[in-house]
Amino acid sequence: MRKKIYLDNAAATELSGSTKEYLRSVLDLWGNPSSPHSAGEPVRQLIEKARCSVAAFLNTAPGNIFFVPSGSAANTLAVRGLTSDNPQENQYEVFYSPTAHKSMRMACESCICHTPLKVTPTGETDLNYLEQILTHHNRLKPLVCIEAANSEIGTINDIHGIGSTVHRHAGILAVDATAYLPSLRADLNLWQNDVDLLTFSGHKLHALKGTGVLWKRETVTLKPLIYGSQEGGIAGGTENVAGIASLGHALEGYDYSSVSPDSRDYLYNSLMRGIPDIYPVGPPVPSGNRLPQNLYLCFRGVEGESLTFLLDLNGIQVSTGSACSSRDLAASPTLTAIGMNEEDLHSCIRFSLSGQETKEELDYVCRTLEQCVKHLRLLNSKHQEETTWHTQTAL
Repeated sequence: MRKKIYLDNAAATELSGSTKEYLRSVLDLWGNPSSPHSAGEPVRQLIEKARCSVAAFLNTAPGNIFFVPSGSAANTLAVRGLTSDNPQENQYEVFYSPTAHKSMRMACESCICHTPLKVTPTGETDLNYLEQILTHHNRLKPLVCIEAANSEIGTINDIHGIGSTVHRHAGILAVDATAYLPSLRADLNLWQNDVDLLTFSGHKLHALKGTGVLWKRETVTLKPLIYGSQEGGIAGGTENVAGIASLGHALEGYDYSSVSPDSRDYLYNSLMRGIPDIYPVGPPVPSGNRLPQNLYLCFRGVEGESLTFLLDLNGIQVSTGSACSSRDLAASPTLTAIGMNEEDLHSCIRFSLSGQETKEELDYVCRTLEQCVKHLRLLNSKHQEETTWHTQTAL
């Protein structure tokens, strides 16, 4: 039986062998990290070691790093930790990217004062519109919430340009870096004048699921997401020690030197030669403004869910977009925001590569895709012919 070819790394990544071994070595540390005795102390030290590893990965101070239950929890904390449902107490007007992760969008839309931003046809935050809306609409202090890179179509945002604009209007910038960090380094020392809050999720970086990270500038004060004494009082609850430990270990050995667009570009060029009526969604390929291991393609006349199902039957695992919305048959908010043709909204597939794929595997993917697309288009054509015949007969 052919080995599964996994091309959905934007949804989740595999634990490395060394991380698995590290986890086995710490599982006997079962004490509560908040306990003052000898059973709790080594567990607390394990968490602090991971905090230092995350801080080093981001080039920032450990005291600015907070562990939360997920990337979605981190996004929610970043937004709702600043805003209030009481109009007399709320100090912020929220401006948010319509292409942001669902957790950030919904957190922003739950605020009493919120406004969506505009994006370009390739998915970048429209800086001219941002400048315009902050000039004319900031009745309160602006809180701008965006993604560093889009997890579906792979668009990379101009963090420096956005941050400069937001701070020129005395605002706060919250950035979801979950999709960005697996491929690109985020140096908070370089972004120190741009970003005020940064979030990401561990399972996109070869760590266990169930651990998110929030970094905040010292001058930003957040209300708790969950009440308690842990994590500086802003994210209470006994810590997910295994998840936090796995993240710290994964980031200690994280290797950006292996990140390359080569496999993505090989796959793209092969598919464009072999399959008619397909096109990339988002920035052009190749492009420095697209995540190097992201490829998002529209296959005209094909239902994306059906194509992913057929590919899975043939040992190829891909997705139609964000895993958090993959079972939602509604059109992707990202594709709607960039103004994609309505007839193509449900005909897209996301390939998120690891960079470790072999030429043989990629060639198999291309051959299989050609066959599956041809098969589905043929079925669709027959269905349309039958529908036309029945309609004419009825008349």
